Amino acid sequence: MGKSVTLSDIAKACNTSNVTVSKALTDKKGVSDELRIKIKQIAKQMGYEPPKTTTSKNSRMIGVIIPKKFMNPNGSFYWSLYNHLVDYFKQEDYFCIMETILQDDEDNLVMPKLITDSSISMLISLGQLSEDYVRELKNNVSSMILLDYYIPGLDIDSINTNGYGGGYDITRYLIELGHKKIGFIGNVKATSSIFDRYMGYRKAMYEYDLEVESKWTLDDRDQNGPIDIAFPDEMPTAFVCNCDDTAYITIRQLEKLGLTVPDDISLVGYDNYLISDIFKPAITTIDVDHEKIAREAVKMTLMRISDPSSPTTSIMISGKLIVKDSAKKI
Repeated sequence: MGKSVTLSDIAKACNTSNVTVSKALTDKKGVSDELRIKIKQIAKQMGYEPPKTTTSKNSRMIGVIIPKKFMNPNGSFYWSLYNHLVDYFKQEDYFCIMETILQDDEDNLVMPKLITDSSISMLISLGQLSEDYVRELKNNVSSMILLDYYIPGLDIDSINTNGYGGGYDITRYLIELGHKKIGFIGNVKATSSIFDRYMGYRKAMYEYDLEVESKWTLDDRDQNGPIDIAFPDEMPTAFVCNCDDTAYITIRQLEKLGLTVPDDISLVGYDNYLISDIFKPAITTIDVDHEKIAREAVKMTLMRISDPSSPTTSIMISGKLIVKDSAKKI
């Protein structure tokens, strides 16, 4: 028996995307009549057979799981991203259901109820989970996407920001302001995104012949969530924080030490979500396009549902430096 025709095959033949092919074959809006007719004709000529579908009410439900430790009740980057996912999935007549994952459940490989209750057609894992837990998830769902992290060696679709490039850019910005003693705040082993941002920081320091001091590489969290930052007696002139939440916490803790930002010490963050604007001083940061990430996640989900056998995809989205008030020239 020959290899079955996939949406990817049709997309290549029509010089278009998998998502466009899927919309054309299922008569969804967003495709011109001319292109829709062309796609259907080529699909028929190629012998395409659509996958069997279910009429279950769960067939249009997308599960989103987020580690509880990342969900700040006052808002967070992940809350913002989840809300965009809800909006964009709704436009495609899909619906999101979210469940938070407790640390004990992650440690003991307890699967979320939205999986054990067969509530969803596909899973999005938003925010880093352990490799063992992700492997167990993969064994219990037909398809899933890792959002804002990746695990090398696992054949799973993923969407990430270019943390390496962003970490480099924001560190270079501090260097160009005259800073030579620059620290990094973030548990480098906690997530792939923090690690990438840290390596970008190290690259910038290396290129400018500046020392990366271990005493200025500080943890901001443990496996249960944020922790008090253990500042050394001798401080750098600036810190690169792995995210805006950490930048906010750092500013508050520095204030308790009698230090103000940016007068006594400069500081930058990452993500550019609400807290970086409403907090004073406004936090210089790397803008991450939440809406673009959500749109790409929806496209990837629809492609995977329509064409389960297509190759695994990894998407990297770059950010840009947003200069605000938390760093000064020296």
